[in-house]
Amino acid sequence: MSKQPLLVIAAGGTGGHMFPAQALAEVMLRRGWRVKLSTDARGARYTGGFPHTVEIEEMNSATFARGGVVAKLAVPFRILAGVLGAMVKMRRDRPDVVVGFGGYPTIPAMGAAWLMKLPRMIHEQNGVLGRVNQVFAKRVGVVACGTWPTKLPDGIEGTPVGNPVRKSVMDRAGAGYIAPGDYPMSVLVIGGSQGARILSDLVPSAIAALSPDILKNLRVSHQARGEDLDRVTAFYDDHGISADVQAFFQDVPARMSEAQLVISRSGASSVADISIIGRPSILVPFAAAAGDHQTANARGLAEAGGAIVIPEGLLTEAALSENITTILSDPQGATQMAHAALSAGKPDATEALVALVEQLAKKDQ
Repeated sequence: MSKQPLLVIAAGGTGGHMFPAQALAEVMLRRGWRVKLSTDARGARYTGGFPHTVEIEEMNSATFARGGVVAKLAVPFRILAGVLGAMVKMRRDRPDVVVGFGGYPTIPAMGAAWLMKLPRMIHEQNGVLGRVNQVFAKRVGVVACGTWPTKLPDGIEGTPVGNPVRKSVMDRAGAGYIAPGDYPMSVLVIGGSQGARILSDLVPSAIAALSPDILKNLRVSHQARGEDLDRVTAFYDDHGISADVQAFFQDVPARMSEAQLVISRSGASSVADISIIGRPSILVPFAAAAGDHQTANARGLAEAGGAIVIPEGLLTEAALSENITTILSDPQGATQMAHAALSAGKPDATEALVALVEQLAKKDQ
């Protein structure tokens, strides 16, 4: 009996990196592979949704973006320790393929794979390469791209695959859309895995400014940062608006499939979820995102007619309220947006990524 092939997935500490990594892990396990996840303590917080057979390896890594002078001086040594630790593990249990999803916690596994000349690739979720993926783009066999076109370094060719979504999202792919009308309606507000301050500042008051005809039917699910929970909850309560405010929704796919409208940042995984389930959205790209990649992420949905994009600098309570009204008072238009969002989705993204992994493994045999 042949030994089960081993895939090592390296993914960073945000939902944006971890969700597509989880999608790949789910399918590779079904294909008979063993899967290990290499991450750091921050990334380990997002592993609750991973299948229990995935072995989680926490590795030392570090970033120059945080901490004082002493912490920054220690960064190269922590990264080196992480790479050496990953090499020891990979010598003991040699991976057939290593896939990096970006974020500084991927440096140890990807660095070790490069030094050991193992088959390796990266997947970039956004329309602009993240810093770590920029480093490894020239040192891997394949650069798989979630958002197309992706801005790549000169001489690097990308392979468009789309952004893999978790099984819980795929289970609701193309779920029937109930157009807005004179009956209970739902709005989902998500701002990346940690909520978004600007959405907590402006969405509640924009909703409170809606006409009584819309408000009387409305229920809001609002994901907010921990420090914003009390004030956001209090605002909705004070204005008699039915709202469920939490720091993190475990059931985003279910809430999204029931929503008439999604208001969100345009992180790659949020955009992918919206397009796979197929819902009208108002997207507010994060202005400080590296290379303005959230604007690039939103482009496909907006050009298809599935999303209204409001740049952060133009986001006001009035603009938001007006756009919410436009969507929730036009059942036909909202339905068209839902269909347009679906048309921008890449439901076969995970399969395309799996095929690339298997090709890399075969090349090495």
